[in-house]
Amino acid sequence: MVDDFERMWADLAPVGRSAATGGYFRQPWTSAENELRAWFVGQAAARGLRLETDLLGNMVAWWEAPGADGPAVLTGSHLDSVLDGGAFDGPLGVVSAFAAVDVLRARGVAPVRPLGVSAFVEEEGSRFGLACLGSRLVTGEVALEDALARRDRAGTSLEDALAAADLGTGSLLDLANVGCFVELHVEQGRHLVDTDAVVGLASEIWPHGRYRFDVTGRADHAGATRMEDRHDPMLTFAMTTLAANKQARLAGQRATFGRLDVAPNSTNAVPSRVTGWLDARADSDAALAALVDAIARQAADRAERDGTALTVTPESVSASVAFDVTLTSRIGRIGARTRTGASSGAGAGAGDEAWPVIPSAAGHDAGILAAAGVPTAMLFVRNPTGVSHSPEESAETGDCLVGVEALADVLAELLT
Repeated sequence: MVDDFERMWADLAPVGRSAATGGYFRQPWTSAENELRAWFVGQAAARGLRLETDLLGNMVAWWEAPGADGPAVLTGSHLDSVLDGGAFDGPLGVVSAFAAVDVLRARGVAPVRPLGVSAFVEEEGSRFGLACLGSRLVTGEVALEDALARRDRAGTSLEDALAAADLGTGSLLDLANVGCFVELHVEQGRHLVDTDAVVGLASEIWPHGRYRFDVTGRADHAGATRMEDRHDPMLTFAMTTLAANKQARLAGQRATFGRLDVAPNSTNAVPSRVTGWLDARADSDAALAALVDAIARQAADRAERDGTALTVTPESVSASVAFDVTLTSRIGRIGARTRTGASSGAGAGAGDEAWPVIPSAAGHDAGILAAAGVPTAMLFVRNPTGVSHSPEESAETGDCLVGVEALADVLAELLT
């Protein structure tokens, strides 16, 4: 199993990696994702798994052992990345799922239910702006016709991107026979590091949203226009960014402006428009609404003083998700039988230390499936830097192998 995991990880390592930053550019329906999809197909074939794909490129590799029937168990994650992202966010869950199949077979486990290894597309929303697009479409949360009309930063529609990818015309994945979903993911934070644990169990996903702030003003000459005569949207946006930081800190929540578009984007001109995208997250739905309202209110006050106009548009908002209590409790009992506080590389073994239960402030396909009524749970693997969505994102090989064993333990119980 060690060889299988490390070999798979080594195969993926160069795909979409930037020589300049060491980060990854694995955007959906691009050449990098084509390589990733081919890798997934090859891993499924090498294990004799039945491959199911849909018109988006969502994939499931099915292990259907003789006599296996009834509601299926689904595991896996995604293969795409944010712009200049890390190696582990997403792919760790897919590689670990294939490795867990190897572990289960080596143990002689005879599943009585089908097991699927999944890879959902556009989880990060890095190309078409809607996170978890693949799973949202599969669950019916987003209508296909609406998604096809979405455009990336270059103006390419999703419909045209799919046509260029030549994935064929079929239908979307049918998850009607999926009885539960378990996603393994690298932790995007420091809880496991701080508590000296290798594996954690998710309790919930914080509500989160993406909001577009359009500030319009009047383009003018950077030298000839007096400061008091300007209607400068950049000033309004600058104050909005500071307001987001202040309001999030006061409330103990999260607010980030990480993307900006300026027109006409000229060095020697006052801009006519500034558009920024706010990523906001909070520990409750009410707290999220209050945070965004507070930021928008301060931005509107500043716009009035600057003589600019502000429009705030929610582009995607996901409510809080509490993972299935019965499934999570069942998995927690497995964790209580697994020593996870061991040092990196020690491997899993009998013990009395339960997996720590922690919330996730990041969005996941697991949250979309849970919201659609599929009993869902998540496992986390320790991230020594605590950094994610960055080239510095990491996980030790020994910890990853403990994660594989933990996932295999969970799947063995769910499948037998």
